[in-house]
This record gives sequence, structure tokens and C-alpha cells, in this order.
Amino acid sequence: MLEVTIYSLVSVALVSLVSLAGILILSINVDKLKKILVYLVSFSAGALLGDVFIHLLPEVIEKTGFSLNISLYILFGIGFSFIIEKVVHWRHCHMPITKDHVHPFAIMNLVGDVIHNFMDGIIIAASYLISIPIGIATTLAVLFHEIPQEISDFGVLLHGGFTKIKALLYNFLTALTAILGAIIALLLASQIENLTDFLIPFAAGTFIYIAGSDLIPELHKEEFEWKKSLLQFVAISLGVVVMLALVLL
Repeated sequence: MLEVTIYSLVSVALVSLVSLAGILILSINVDKLKKILVYLVSFSAGALLGDVFIHLLPEVIEKTGFSLNISLYILFGIGFSFIIEKVVHWRHCHMPITKDHVHPFAIMNLVGDVIHNFMDGIIIAASYLISIPIGIATTLAVLFHEIPQEISDFGVLLHGGFTKIKALLYNFLTALTAILGAIIALLLASQIENLTDFLIPFAAGTFIYIAGSDLIPELHKEEFEWKKSLLQFVAISLGVVVMLALVLL
């Protein structure tokens, strides 16, 4: 259990540090950044789906069998993610941006990040409870997803009226809730038998939702071009290949 705890806490600490990726906005031309981000989003979508279907689900199914409960837990993860996203995006503000006014949508973005990162911590710790390799694979999938996510969040906070320093600080503080999520998951697992039988398919459901509802739709927002679309598909495939390579290694 000590080894699992160390791996979990180190992993969520690394994920939290990714919140500082927003600083790239300050050093890279915005147009160039947008071109890079679309392929990072593609890659992370593939990594999340690869982790679900190559690591998480095969592992829990091998342990418990593919019962109705597994399907329900996956659907619960999808439904939970839908509800959280609805709650987080419930309020919008159209007031002009001023130095003295922070938009409510920026605050709601931080609230959403707290929930999102907290769940990441739970999912990473639960994955390590299954096995160290599964935990590493899930950590990588989360990291790949967090890079474009955190850059985007930083941009949202800037647009919402935060200064650059405050945007970085608040982004980092919300990321630290992943550590809290991991600690709670580890404590609960020590008290509740077979908790991972629920958490792993639940995590799979949340990853499926993120990839299918948030990431892939982003790739369809630009005008269709064969070359870009092909590169996006290649990036998605590479994300899956990385997850497959972890199994082979």
C-alpha cells in the first residue's frame, strides 16, 4: 500500500505542475499555439480512449467479468460528467472586460477545474490500486489531456479579467485538488472493499465523455481540410498507440 501511495502522490503532483503550462501563452505566438493545440487535443483524445479500452476496462473485466454493473458504472461516469459540465457552465457574463471586473465565467471555470482535478486525483489513485502499470498509463493519459486543458484554462482566466500572475497562481491552486482527490481515494479504498470495481469503470465513463463530448468536437470547429483532418486522425491514432505500447512494454 505504501508503494501505491507514493506512486499516486508523485503522479498527481506531476499532473498539478502541468497547470503551469499556461505560461506557454506568454512565450508562443497565439496563432502558432492554436495550430499546435489542435493536434495536442487530438493526441489526448486518443490517449484517453486508448487508456479506457486498452487498460482500464480490460483490467476490471478480467477481475470481475463484464457484468451489468460494469456497464451501469460506465454510464454513471458519463452521466456524472454531463451533469458537472452543465453545472459549471450554467452562468455567462457579457459585460465588457475591465481591470476591476472579473467575469463570473472565469470564476465558474475555476470551480470546474477544482472538480475536474479532484476527480483526476481519484481516478489516478484508483488506477494504481489496480496495478502500478495501469496507474502509470492513466497518469500519462491525464497528463496528455491536461496540457491543452491547462493552456486553455489560463487563456480563459486572462480573458475573464485575471492578471497573468493571478491566472497562473489560481490555475496551480485548483490543480492541487488532484492531490486531495488521490488521498481521499486511497483512504476510502482502505475502508471500502472492492471500491476499485466501481471507480475504474466510472473513470472509464468520464474519460469517454471527455474525449467524445469535449475533445473530439473541438476538432470539428475548424473548416474542413483534408491535410489537417488527416493529421488530426494520425494524432488520435498516436495517442492510442502510446497506450498500446505501454501494454507491450
